[in-house]
Amino acid sequence: MSETVAIIDYGSGNLRSAEKALARAGVEAGLDSRIIVTDKPDVVASADRVVLPGVGAFGDCRRGLLAIDGLKEAIREAVRVKGQPFLGICVGMHLMAREGHEHGTHQGMGWIDGVVEKMEPADGSLKIPHMGWNEIELTDAGRAHPVAGVIEPGDHAYFVHSYHMALADKSALLATTDYGMAVTAIVGEGNIIGTQFHPEKSQKVGLKLLRAFLEWRP
Repeated sequence: MSETVAIIDYGSGNLRSAEKALARAGVEAGLDSRIIVTDKPDVVASADRVVLPGVGAFGDCRRGLLAIDGLKEAIREAVRVKGQPFLGICVGMHLMAREGHEHGTHQGMGWIDGVVEKMEPADGSLKIPHMGWNEIELTDAGRAHPVAGVIEPGDHAYFVHSYHMALADKSALLATTDYGMAVTAIVGEGNIIGTQFHPEKSQKVGLKLLRAFLEWRP
């Protein structure tokens, strides 16, 4: 059965990289997935799966999303009303939180009970932004999750960020990574999942996770 996967274009994100990686993951899984990069609310609202990428500051990304009339409502229709699978990447994951504290306080979508805060590693020699490959460590909930659970011990993914999601409700925490502090790497609840790292840049590990997302039936 053919499915439409909408990658949301709101002026922020590695859109073409995400498009190519999802297309490759679909082919490797033998799926008939139609990957579309779009800013059209009607396309997003009717999509079978929704992907929200994001690069930059929380507030800028939020403004970009709100600048397209009807787009935020279309995302809510597809994900919260219809229950279609959703993947947030990097700042796309941050926007799932209650609020972000990057250059002021900005309201998020409120899907995950947490706030996005500046990273403060215990080791002052560690550079911010955190940029590079780090090991993903699954929680018990993550190991049981159909998407996050494909990550294996020793798997590394590619991170680029200065802010992280601090969770008020740890039940949504699926994985962490260590960068002088425990950094939220994957969150999830119901039909939504988000990664702090970039699966589209994480080679085999990223493709494995994207394939699991495309196969996921929450």
